Amino acid sequence: MLAAMFRVLKSLLFGLISSLKPRESLVLEVVGLRHQLAVLQSANHKRPMLNRWDRILWVWLSKRFEGWRASLVIVQPDTVVRWHRSAFKFYWHLKSQRGRSGRPKVDQELRELIRQMAKENLWRAPRIHKELIRLGFDVSERTVARYIPKTPSSDFARQNWKTFLKNHRDGIAAMDLFVVPTITFRLVYGFFVIHHDRRRVLHANVTEHPTATWIIQQLREAFPWDTAPKYLVFDNDTIFSAAVRGMIGSMGTKSKRTAYRSPWQNGVAERWIGVLRQSLLHHVVVMNENHLRQLLRDYVVYHNEDRCHCTLAGDSPAGRPIEMKPSVNAKVLALERLGGLHHRYTWKHAA
Repeated sequence: MLAAMFRVLKSLLFGLISSLKPRESLVLEVVGLRHQLAVLQSANHKRPMLNRWDRILWVWLSKRFEGWRASLVIVQPDTVVRWHRSAFKFYWHLKSQRGRSGRPKVDQELRELIRQMAKENLWRAPRIHKELIRLGFDVSERTVARYIPKTPSSDFARQNWKTFLKNHRDGIAAMDLFVVPTITFRLVYGFFVIHHDRRRVLHANVTEHPTATWIIQQLREAFPWDTAPKYLVFDNDTIFSAAVRGMIGSMGTKSKRTAYRSPWQNGVAERWIGVLRQSLLHHVVVMNENHLRQLLRDYVVYHNEDRCHCTLAGDSPAGRPIEMKPSVNAKVLALERLGGLHHRYTWKHAA
């Protein structure tokens, strides 16, 4: 009862104060109150939502009506101030765009061409600018510099590494380790060295306990009598320690470690492991270390001498001569490899 009486007295007091206000202020206050009432009615007992035009109205009222804060109910006064700042930024954005002058906009085709040249080459703005002039483009060097990535992208670094591997593949070998579980769930480690040029596996072995000393011995067996390549690529496995790198340097070979979590940089070795698993390991159960060693040696022989490679124009790493049909009655003979998982085909002379 007292709350209702207080509410009536408060309304009468506000009415008395409003009668003393100037007519313009009274009209603006009525506009603001009626607008809020319309917003609340349209909300239908839900949270009131104000659109752009509602915000524009209250920004305008805040500049024309001094008592707008006391009349505002549905939002906080600070919200209206924030609306005004946003409207101010939008106003100056439109004003700055109107009648804008300056350099002509560079075509999308030219922008993409600049980025393509920067990605595919070791070029910066001066070199790209000269190339574009030769193609008939009328563009300044400063404009070219605007569209070149500020820092080398991962694609640029990838292309740089691929270029190195392509230009030096005759003198590059790679090494890596892979893990195979046995029938008793023990882990056996396979190690191999592969040459980039012909994809020939130079050495392979197996152990249950790989150490840096064991890796050094495997490298000695892989590169006897000064046959070491110019570069040896390997990943960041901790087993390739300073002692291993020191031994590699003593052979006159430069160590090339791949970047962290970048297996694609040792792609030849990673690809070979993947093919080994698909072609052999996924089809057998490894009993123990000796079993895996025998399987690995048989697969290396098959890989080097029999398996045809797309990257070698259909040839094998060791080289397979093309066999012509020796006689009219000759038939194709299938020679089992890896226990019958794979075969090599040759001509069989007729009896």
